[in-house]
Amino acid sequence: MPDIEAARDELAGRGVNVSEVFHFEEGQQRPGPDPERADFNSFLSFSDPDGTGWMVQEHQPSGTGG
Repeated sequence: MPDIEAARDELAGRGVNVSEVFHFEEGQQRPGPDPERADFNSFLSFSDPDGTGWMVQEHQPSGTGG
């Protein structure tokens, strides 16, 4: 997912009970996206209607020029 905050907004806008965005720093979970926007270090979670838990990570595809 190239934009974790946009993904969260999309899910929340569709009525999904989704967590706030969080990241890990020094082995601890911290609120908000990774300050460096490092690949695979910003997350959100939610459960689908069947109760299956999902975790979404932010990742910038290579070659995006960003």
